[in-house]
Amino acid sequence: MKTRHELIETLDFIAEYATYLLGSGVHTSRVIRNSQRIGASQGVDVQLSSFQRSTILTVRDEASGEAVTRVVRIPALPVSFERNSDLSALSWDALDEGLPLAEVRRRFGELIDKPRIDPIFVLLTVGLANASFCRLFGGDWTAIGIVFTATLVGYAVKQRMQAHGVNHFLIFIGAAFTASLCASAALRFDCTAEIALATSPLFLVPGVPLINGVIDIVEGHILIGFSRLINALLLIICIAVGLAATLLMVKDSLL
Repeated sequence: MKTRHELIETLDFIAEYATYLLGSGVHTSRVIRNSQRIGASQGVDVQLSSFQRSTILTVRDEASGEAVTRVVRIPALPVSFERNSDLSALSWDALDEGLPLAEVRRRFGELIDKPRIDPIFVLLTVGLANASFCRLFGGDWTAIGIVFTATLVGYAVKQRMQAHGVNHFLIFIGAAFTASLCASAALRFDCTAEIALATSPLFLVPGVPLINGVIDIVEGHILIGFSRLINALLLIICIAVGLAATLLMVKDSLL
């Protein structure tokens, strides 16, 4: 049987763990399963209900029946599939090895403190990926080179705006406008300029919210599923606004 202080400590850690996963792009059912595994390792039952910006957690001591509830804000974090996988593995370790809360907390701290991938490496790989989209849609090598360069500039703008805490909708508009404006240089060359323009902002497409929204709806988490889909739709509209601004500026070159 846990004291109330121990129950609150367990709740506080599971709340931190669950909101970290939700903020990092994990779909709701996976967060619930992982949190319940950690709860089972500590002898408590965990119930979680999530919304777009906050989540409600209830932890109940299986021995005494005492329960504690918290409403916790979900932080905005960069998506990291490697870190999400490591945190899921931590929940299995906690259950299989019967780890005490202090050890689970220590391992959790080590995982979230691991250095992230170098931003320059991410910048280059995003540029290559977006240039590959240009090639897949039929762009020639000149257009591919222009899209690669435009993506580097657009993603660098996105990184700097994120570092300064700019609203994420404005970030998407600014990055889409910058990338497409740079890609409009293709209009000066004898190449597939239209494809270069169209594919230049594709690195901004919010794939994770779209996928997670569909998964959440299919698995019965309707509210957060629709919230994620609406958020993704707004981001897509922001991409369209940024691209449209460029097209208004270069429309004479397209005619």
